[in-house]
Amino acid sequence: MENISVIGAGVMGHGIAQVFAMNNFNVFLVDINEEILRKAIEQIQWSLKKFSEKKIIKEEEINSIISRIKILTNIEGAAKNSDFIIEAVPEKMDLKKQIFKILDEKSPKHAILATNTSSLSITEISEVTKRPEKVIGMHFFNPPQLMKLVEIIKGKYTNEETIKKTIEICEKIGKKPILVKKDVRGFIVNRMLHQFLNEAFWTVYRKEAIIEEIDSIVKYVAKFPMGAFELADYIGLDIVLNVSEILEKAYGLRAKVCPIIKNYVEKGKLGRKTGIGFYDWSKGRPEIGLITNSKYDIIRAYAIIVNEAAYLIYEDVSNPRDIDIAMKLGAGWPEGPCEIADRIGIDIIHNKLQEMYEKYKEEIYNPCKLLKEYINNGRLGKKSGKGFYEYKEITN
Repeated sequence: MENISVIGAGVMGHGIAQVFAMNNFNVFLVDINEEILRKAIEQIQWSLKKFSEKKIIKEEEINSIISRIKILTNIEGAAKNSDFIIEAVPEKMDLKKQIFKILDEKSPKHAILATNTSSLSITEISEVTKRPEKVIGMHFFNPPQLMKLVEIIKGKYTNEETIKKTIEICEKIGKKPILVKKDVRGFIVNRMLHQFLNEAFWTVYRKEAIIEEIDSIVKYVAKFPMGAFELADYIGLDIVLNVSEILEKAYGLRAKVCPIIKNYVEKGKLGRKTGIGFYDWSKGRPEIGLITNSKYDIIRAYAIIVNEAAYLIYEDVSNPRDIDIAMKLGAGWPEGPCEIADRIGIDIIHNKLQEMYEKYKEEIYNPCKLLKEYINNGRLGKKSGKGFYEYKEITN
């Protein structure tokens, strides 16, 4: 696995190419025209300069890293010489399928074909090839040069050798691979974030709290790096809506999209990139102060994310350790949802969900069966010595 191709030289693509080149891989970076590729190389040079200023690499290494990246406008030319290919084009299924057909026809039989999709079906993409067992999801986080997490997604046909080699190559470039055992929409991180954001949206939509109250509690009590609405603005409300609609299609009423996000997108208020969203970004990042008398109960947010983690475990998509690592590395949370549940008490989390479900009759609050099973088996968290994890000492 020495020769890598990255298809798509946008923000994710050129970042992924840079990461591989920094770790001594030969990289073909492919896009539709020379201008896009020229700008991509300029961005890589700028990034490498920042790395050298921070003493992560030596300045004299920059040219040798750049020399390992060959730019091409021809997919076929890159594919025929590659052992491992990562597609990083826009999230359009038809486009990805078109590219994978070409990659399958033109690349060596041993080559692994990975897609950097954040929400689309790995299985569906793989079915346009004659090697579905060698197709895998490899979801990097933005910016790839800095973010350690990579979600490795097993499609329906992906074999163990492909998973093993993809994990190995991930580790060789200094990343932390987390295996997603089933091809579910949203994988781990986006699925968790959707429920977290959506509950905040519904709370404001019902006029139970204001945006600033929720974000203040999320930042200063939960100590998340951004408030829910601040994060949505930062991502882009159009992107949040697009992912939300994909998840609603996959999970039905449990992931029902709140009208508030649709209203903002329809008005062109997309967040940071348009200067206005839930906050005014025209003068830079909004200042979110501490509101000591907030009406928002942080246990609500905790309950929603714990519930989604329970569904991921119950459906055998992942396990507590990997979910917690994914959310800490991928979203910057100080604790993973399973750690939060064990600290607070799984019974308390379940009771809060049950209370909200009875009040609103919305599936987002319907407790996962796994939580009730844990409670029935005395797995309440740290206080009982066992919850999502096991503890040597029982906390009173």
